Amino acid sequence: MPKTNLLAPLHPGEVLREEYLVPLGINPYELAASMRVSRVHVERLLREEISVTLDTALRLGAYFGTTPEFWLDIQVRFDLEAVQKKTLAAS
Repeated sequence: MPKTNLLAPLHPGEVLREEYLVPLGINPYELAASMRVSRVHVERLLREEISVTLDTALRLGAYFGTTPEFWLDIQVRFDLEAVQKKTLAAS
């Protein structure tokens, strides 16, 4: 039987919040203004209500000096783990 991950999938908004904004002292408004997106967009991402899009990944990568793939990989892993968890629960 395959081993399952018992932890909840890690949303990119959580990574953004806990690994970048909090340690660097950046608030959502500052990030939104620098990325030229709405504050609401950033806040919804931080609340884990929306996914990282290609556009957002490009902007986050440029702002933090990461690659867009970094953010997209977190999103894909989150989506995959969420679907796997749902599938296992339905079994």
